[in-house]
Amino acid sequence: MTNRSPMRTLAITAVAIAVIASFAACSPKSDNAQSTTSSNVTLTAEQSKHIRLYTVAQAKWHKTVEATGVVDFDNDQSTSVIAPFSGPVSRLLVSPGERVKKGQALAVVDSPDFAAAVDAYRKAVATAATTRRLADLDKDLVAHQGVSRREADQAETDAVSAESDRYAALQTLVSLNIDPRAIAQIRQGRPLAHIEGVIRSPIAGTVVEKLISPGLLLQAGTTPAFTVADISRVWVLAQVFDSDIASIGLGDGAEIAVGSGRLSGTVTNVPALVNPDTRSVPVRVTVPNPGGLLKRQMYVRVRIHSRQESTGLLVPVSAILRDDENLPFVYVVQPDGSFARAHVTLGSRTGDDYDIPAGLHAGNRVVMDGGLFIQFMQSQ
Repeated sequence: MTNRSPMRTLAITAVAIAVIASFAACSPKSDNAQSTTSSNVTLTAEQSKHIRLYTVAQAKWHKTVEATGVVDFDNDQSTSVIAPFSGPVSRLLVSPGERVKKGQALAVVDSPDFAAAVDAYRKAVATAATTRRLADLDKDLVAHQGVSRREADQAETDAVSAESDRYAALQTLVSLNIDPRAIAQIRQGRPLAHIEGVIRSPIAGTVVEKLISPGLLLQAGTTPAFTVADISRVWVLAQVFDSDIASIGLGDGAEIAVGSGRLSGTVTNVPALVNPDTRSVPVRVTVPNPGGLLKRQMYVRVRIHSRQESTGLLVPVSAILRDDENLPFVYVVQPDGSFARAHVTLGSRTGDDYDIPAGLHAGNRVVMDGGLFIQFMQSQ
């Protein structure tokens, strides 16, 4: 609800009283503006000049659904970086808000798992090379009847098994994100300095969360270390009530209000389930986010423009009044020229009009401007 200052409220009230007084002055006090029944109001010809009417007719429009939304990362472009090995954190290499490349080092861990994996690969490389050399030698000896075929076959089996172990050890190093240059050095049998475990970013993006600190003991595969996200595009989860969800479809355009600015987005997902507590559906709107204007968990206003065409009766917003019980109604012109209240059901608002699902029929003439004066006359 819009907050008005006391001075502004007094000014609006004064203008309304002046308008009503000018209408009332147009008629004699006794018999020219009288009700034909207890509920209808009849105006003089002079008073009627200040009334504007609107003829209700079937109309077509595209519905606009307004909702509140919450900003979230695009889960297709964000990831939680899990520590791939155990050990205490020795150094942090990045800070929240810093942009990183895919494969960039984020933290260093003093990990025994890391060292064990390197040693296992080194041994597997040496064993595979030795068994392959022996297998090739036995092949040559078989040709000269130096060893039996059975011995040669066993040597080949041992070589293949050792090569499989080498491949498995290599994949362990790859899964630990060890620098390929270090792997090449191990494979060539070159000595390495002390190798530290390095947590690397699996994607390019921005470090939006740092969940570890130096000295923290990490558990392989379970400890979340960072969250990296590409924030150039985000999701806005708009809470759309179930009564409006039928009007929304994939590809519908949306406007996201952020302060005094507007961002454009597109509906990319309409879930099949309704939240039983709020009776709303979290419709996903994908929004380009230049300059990182939208932040995670930020509340925003969303307007979704349906591409689905709707039909029904539209009435200007200015025609809608409220009774003592705050129920909406309009004044409808009767066959005898008088004005009678007709309570209506308000649907969605489309620009300066309301959709009226019930309470009116095509061809009804309603008071578009001047309804407050008629309401005043009716209360006399």
